[in-house]
Amino acid sequence: MSSSTKIDRREYLATSAAITGGIALPQFSHAEATTSLVQGKAEHVISIWLGGGMGQVDTFDPKRKGDPKKKVAGSYYNSIETAVPGVQLCEHLKALAPLMDRVTAVRTVHHEMIDEHAAATNRMHTGRPISGTVTYPSLGSLVTHERGAVNDGAPPYVLIGYPNVTRGPGFLGARHGYLYLTDTSQGPAGLSRADGITPTRQARRESSLSVLQDSAKPTDDSRLLDYDVAIAQSMKLSGPEFTRVFQLDKEPSDLRTRYGGEFGQRCLLSRRLVERGVRFIEVSHNLNFLNGIGWDVHNEGILQQHKLIQELDTAVATLITDLEKKRLLDKTLIVITTEFGRPPEFDSGGGRGHQGTAFTCVLAGGGLAHHGAWGETDELAKKIVANPVGVPDFFATICAALGIDYGKYLYDGDRPVPITDTGQPIAELFA
Repeated sequence: MSSSTKIDRREYLATSAAITGGIALPQFSHAEATTSLVQGKAEHVISIWLGGGMGQVDTFDPKRKGDPKKKVAGSYYNSIETAVPGVQLCEHLKALAPLMDRVTAVRTVHHEMIDEHAAATNRMHTGRPISGTVTYPSLGSLVTHERGAVNDGAPPYVLIGYPNVTRGPGFLGARHGYLYLTDTSQGPAGLSRADGITPTRQARRESSLSVLQDSAKPTDDSRLLDYDVAIAQSMKLSGPEFTRVFQLDKEPSDLRTRYGGEFGQRCLLSRRLVERGVRFIEVSHNLNFLNGIGWDVHNEGILQQHKLIQELDTAVATLITDLEKKRLLDKTLIVITTEFGRPPEFDSGGGRGHQGTAFTCVLAGGGLAHHGAWGETDELAKKIVANPVGVPDFFATICAALGIDYGKYLYDGDRPVPITDTGQPIAELFA
């Protein structure tokens, strides 16, 4: 067979799997499709996760005012105008309102998951439903698998929050996992030496490990290879050159004050990590002490919801202006996601239930052509009226912003897996 007629094995497997699985293939080749790929030039992602379910009707997609006592469906707060004509926000997003020309609230995100937190969290981190046979990688791992770290002396993926499998590398393997921390005042515990481990003792340990590795038989076991990569990376990152990034007290005190409390300090740290060369940072807003329950505002939990919204507003607005001042905003895509939204109706206690059929996620910076808002819902933000955006489409938009081929396949062994589950980006954001 000549070289011009050879079929790539993985392309053959992808095609065969699609045919045997009854999937209709598009009537053009992948090579033809890639010629028209939408491509951006962002280098970093700061992904802000609002665990619990941010209510779109009370934040980025406000509608008519409701009344929880009379059970009249609608927004909990008044709305305000923004820098983009015709785009309104909740009154507690007053710092973001004048910055909405750098932002797009994607108001028509939707998924088919049951409105249950764990399943929906997995859906919004991996872009797919939970599978009994495949552990899918998170968006952070997908991005770092494709792009790696920006600088050699930085980890590609940092999680500021609590770790779990939903945020992990799945079938991509441990080398595409994350470094994590839960407290900005301490940094990652895994990079700190235990008490009593002096530099001399550490050097002896590294020397002994090197001898063991050199004497071991060659292996192609991905688990062992990934473990070796993880050890090498942790040794590289445990030195003072990288750990200085966690010294937030080096920042001007007035800037730290503008960012706000612990969530704001996480956002400030994410900017420092971008400067250091980290590709993907997830910042979890899981600090429930503001209202006791976080964003899952059933019943009386909604009474203090405004405190969460105000904290989000302060931190994200400061992050946008801080990145812009340092000429990093066009290089950094800020993403705000949550597992689902909230319905406009009030429950028996005056709060709200769950709604996955129409909710808002947010994009900012990243060199995109921002619209203030994208997509349209009905008069109560309950149903999508125009420009629906599925989770694969939202993931494809993020990948496209980073110059990643959102139409390619990854492989779980020999099983082809489309990187974004065949999503298509919002092309208008790249105009």
